[in-house]
Amino acid sequence: MPQGAILVVEDEAVLARNIQRYLQREGFEVRIATNGQEGLRQFQEFGPDVVLLDLGLPDIGGLEVLARIRAHDGLAKAIILTAHGSTQVAVDAMKAGACDYLSKPIALGELKLAVERAVGQERLEGALSYYRGRDARGSGLDQMLGEAPATLTLRRSITRLLEAERHLAPGDLPPPVLIRGETGSGKELVARALHFDSRRCAGPFIEVNCAAIPAHLLEGELFGHERGIAAEARERRFGLVEAAHGGTMFLDEIGDLDLALQVKLLRLIEDRTVRRLGSTRDRRVDVRFVTATHRPLEAMVAAQQFRADLYYRLRVVTLDVPPLRDRGDDVLLLARHFLTLHGRRYGRPGLRLAAGAQALIRRHAWPGNVRELSNAIEQAVLSAEDALVDTANFALAPAAVRQPMASAEGLLEDGELTLTKAERLVIARAMAQAGGNVSRAARSLGVSRDTLRYRLNKLGPSEASRD
Repeated sequence: MPQGAILVVEDEAVLARNIQRYLQREGFEVRIATNGQEGLRQFQEFGPDVVLLDLGLPDIGGLEVLARIRAHDGLAKAIILTAHGSTQVAVDAMKAGACDYLSKPIALGELKLAVERAVGQERLEGALSYYRGRDARGSGLDQMLGEAPATLTLRRSITRLLEAERHLAPGDLPPPVLIRGETGSGKELVARALHFDSRRCAGPFIEVNCAAIPAHLLEGELFGHERGIAAEARERRFGLVEAAHGGTMFLDEIGDLDLALQVKLLRLIEDRTVRRLGSTRDRRVDVRFVTATHRPLEAMVAAQQFRADLYYRLRVVTLDVPPLRDRGDDVLLLARHFLTLHGRRYGRPGLRLAAGAQALIRRHAWPGNVRELSNAIEQAVLSAEDALVDTANFALAPAAVRQPMASAEGLLEDGELTLTKAERLVIARAMAQAGGNVSRAARSLGVSRDTLRYRLNKLGPSEASRD
């Protein structure tokens, strides 16, 4: 797969062919145009990464061709070639939007360096439009606090994976990783550790929440588009996948990805190529994929709601993030961490937890996991009148504190666990968490909306619902 597409607009046939052969040997895809009009036509048809543009063309001046190219695509990269080198020519070329300038006779080695710089600059600009320097502070294994067995097991799994990846040959991609865990349990923290503690830490870390972007917009966000593909597409746009070149793409809530997009994602992971919407050319990308979900993908595969081939490709390595309720005294360690963090944010250093508050934190179920804990501590910091944070400063539901999880015994009837009662309880919980919204509840259960509607009607009117 070519590492970049180059259009050579040059009327000297021998020079143009020499440039083409040389750059093709170096791994580029190269086309030739012998005049300005043909160059403009091929630019729109070919969509090159870089244009090598002669100033002395027989029909249109090179600077005018450059102006038209830049008017068509403000991101276009052009390197000017001329036999009449002068400071003024260079200044005029740069003012017109050229990214570099070479005088004839051209040294091919110098030309290669200029082309590589231009291709790299294009990729960098594409990345910077999405990647705004999210630095490594607050990321990495050292940020995964806790000493519970489940926490230690997860850290050891990540450490072994990162150590194995250090033995990969240059050009080999690390395997895809699927992170599973409940909402708020810290899946993003694991993904960031996989990136910032790896050899890819200098590259971009691009995060996409597949549930947060409508399906009809997500494709364009991921793959980008060419100019004119739609009425609103006035400029060529890099996709997030290209922006992640050399780094890591983290696809959160992968279970919400549209089936049609699942096909394209599988091809992207398998072929390591991306094609912008409206383009006819594949571009090779060097991207490590990490995905996460709180949904039961195995059940979704069985229900034909998630592609089996993509599922098995994503789960080459699977990491399970334990819920907070399974992490024992880690909850207190994290609570003290968040107390210090939020106390510093709001100018209230030296805060401490009363014994009652610690007991409350220890026995609460934390269905929202670490995220819920952080939010609860922040609220407590804001409401505390002095340095001691006590139970009165927490706004936790008393029922949730007394009985964090409904036990199996609560489903027993005359000593037997009935399937109907179990199903009713599971659906009732899902509906309650979704605020009565059938569509959201169906997504959390991993079933279709029609299936959940059928079960609700069968179980009776006790579960009020809304669409």
